[in-house]
Amino acid sequence: MSEATPSLGHRYFSAMGWQPHAFQTEAWKALEEGKSGLIEAPTGSGKTYSLAMGIFQKFTASPKPVSGLYAVWITPIRALASEIKLAAERVIAHQNLEFTVGVRNGDTGAAERTRQSKNPPHLLITTPESLHLLMAQKDWRKRFKHLQFVVVDEWHELLGSKRGVQVELALSVLRNACPGLQTWAISATIGNREEAMEVFFGMAQLQSALEHAEHPQAKHQLAVSSTHPVHIRASLSKEIRVETLIPEELETYPWSGHLGTDLIPQVGPLIRNSTSTLIFTNTRAQAEIWYQKLLQHYPELAGKIAMHHGSIDRSLRNWVEDALHEGTLQAVVCTSSLDLGVDFRPVETIIQIGGPKGVARFMQRAGRSGHRPGAPSTIYFLPTNSLELLEGAALKEAVRTQKLENRLPYIRSFDVLIQFLVTLAVGDGFFPDELEPLIQRTYSFQSMNREEWQWVLNFIRNGGESLQGYDDYHKVQVDESGRWVVTKRSIAMRHRLNIGTIVSDANLLVKYVKGGKIGHIEEWFVTQLSPGDVFWFAGRALELVRIRGMEVQVRKSNRKTGKIPAWMGGRMPLSAQLSDVLRTQIEHAVTGRLHCPELMAIEPLIALQKQKSELPTQGSWLMEAVETREGHHLFIFPFDGRLVHEALAGLLAYRLSLIKPQSFSLACSDYGLELLSDQPIDPHAILEQNLLTTDYLFDDLQSSVNASEMARRRFRDIASISGLVFQGYPGKPIKEKHLQASSQLIFDVFRDYDPQNLLLQQALDEVFIYQFELDRLRETMERMQREKAVIKHLSKPSPF
Repeated sequence: MSEATPSLGHRYFSAMGWQPHAFQTEAWKALEEGKSGLIEAPTGSGKTYSLAMGIFQKFTASPKPVSGLYAVWITPIRALASEIKLAAERVIAHQNLEFTVGVRNGDTGAAERTRQSKNPPHLLITTPESLHLLMAQKDWRKRFKHLQFVVVDEWHELLGSKRGVQVELALSVLRNACPGLQTWAISATIGNREEAMEVFFGMAQLQSALEHAEHPQAKHQLAVSSTHPVHIRASLSKEIRVETLIPEELETYPWSGHLGTDLIPQVGPLIRNSTSTLIFTNTRAQAEIWYQKLLQHYPELAGKIAMHHGSIDRSLRNWVEDALHEGTLQAVVCTSSLDLGVDFRPVETIIQIGGPKGVARFMQRAGRSGHRPGAPSTIYFLPTNSLELLEGAALKEAVRTQKLENRLPYIRSFDVLIQFLVTLAVGDGFFPDELEPLIQRTYSFQSMNREEWQWVLNFIRNGGESLQGYDDYHKVQVDESGRWVVTKRSIAMRHRLNIGTIVSDANLLVKYVKGGKIGHIEEWFVTQLSPGDVFWFAGRALELVRIRGMEVQVRKSNRKTGKIPAWMGGRMPLSAQLSDVLRTQIEHAVTGRLHCPELMAIEPLIALQKQKSELPTQGSWLMEAVETREGHHLFIFPFDGRLVHEALAGLLAYRLSLIKPQSFSLACSDYGLELLSDQPIDPHAILEQNLLTTDYLFDDLQSSVNASEMARRRFRDIASISGLVFQGYPGKPIKEKHLQASSQLIFDVFRDYDPQNLLLQQALDEVFIYQFELDRLRETMERMQREKAVIKHLSKPSPF
């Protein structure tokens, strides 16, 4: 393409009356030059067009017609797929391109999958799981031989999960199988962008391998795979306005807990005065409650308000999304199910119920409003209790200073590696010596040594030392050529059915007795109900009729009361970045720098805290000792998030019990922790006995929290992902209690007879690294050692 000829992207944007951003034109140029990279831009800035246009441009510039799979677009959620497809098809139709687009995910029917296998689209929009399913087919390399692009959307969401490891492994193999492959990640703004690049490209390992490659062909192949990936960052000033809904009478507003429904009178006018409103809650149970309360207060909203969360049936969620797009709904109460970039018409009003616990999550939700380049985004923050006004002040400051969270990538996830190796063996098979360097180039497995690689190979071939006597675990065979393959059809079929890393509690289908799906609910909640009991779900009062197999059969009820379902995934801890800003806001309150409405509003509570106890400053932290009828309480306020506080509470209880034998009850919040005992607790002992030392931290944590039992529960997911336990066939999943029993039995076998088992060690590592945030706990304890401890003995609990 000559410089005088405008690119396809410029032609389309000009026809639409749009002006491309600098980052979009930079991306189009980079794609034309054959580069790979990462695009970092805020929600609603046109990231999709920045890559799609470059792919179309290169396709049209090809000297000969291109057939077969040309580009793969990976997206973490199915709802995004249809939006990307529609956006691509609008460009294709406008520019008269001979280019086809298809979607392949869990919702794709068998007929469409068969059609795609015979005649692949040029652009396939898929999920990490469906991509692995394609690689589990025979002759998958032939299907991918013309592949030129892989785009991974919402990389910031995938990065901190095992789905990200899935993507890493697939990309490493695809880069080797498809010479010249261009790989691109799309990400919202995150704190650890360099690490995000390294995880996506495995850059350190690629560079090392390039330097040590002996054969010219290998050196050339590696050079193709690591063509200096570029980082394109949108320099867009996306204005985010944060408005906090402040209670009119703070003295009567709850100090903790609650749902914030007392402020519904302030929410009603916002809904009435807007054409469309998204009301974000942090949990599905909270969404159910808020939906009911809004209808009770404003019955005129009936038919104009809906609910959207991950357990509601896909068809109902599709209806809600379509109604939002068409502008026929006035309000939707939702959870993170509407966080990611489903592209509605710009939503006018966003309301966040309670602290979102993270700055990036809050900004992403804010970006749902003004979802146009250059348009400001406004989000209303509704505190569910008085202390959350501090969080509102912290959110404002964090948004202003762009203090965004890091996404912690998963490393050494051997369960995912085991699944991937069997996937390749089910497909075309693999040669271990060729595959090993590709695996070691990934960020997740860069530390894997030769002995661990051999252990993994031995595990998929015969189940390892402890399971080699069971034929079910002899999955992979070695043929005459040395290729590792799966030869048994039953093993191949069961493996394909269970590809993926999303493991949750068993979900039962909720449907009416006379038919009609409503959604899914977790098994543990349903087992608490008896026939005739009423519960609220998807905004409806439902009476349980019977449980038959994996179905919960219900009928509508006119009862006004009922149980609200809860889901196990409801707890979100305060992020490290938001914790840091929160402590700064407390410092402002202590020193009287009430520079924002939130701190001004909470001034009476701050004054009461000063009067009853103390307010910790930036260089101090607070302990409060109180005796009540319940016993002796010790409250500690590090303000570092629930997960850190849970680990710290268990650790301090254990270390105190070594000094003086006594038992404790523990309680935690995002702001602090409580130790409760029937004997006096000496807060000075924590300082004098140096109980905050990080020496022997790992060993003491193991003793304090029964880490073996927590690892046992974590192992259930690892066993499912690695194929140690079979999760069942479509429509006939294995019951949760059977899965748990099977995984616990295997855990005990490994612990007793194979203590060096990598999956056993992984379970323990995940407990400490991801569940207890070990690194963050160590930083908290070191900070508390440096700072001054303020100890207060009180007759009654303080507001904190």
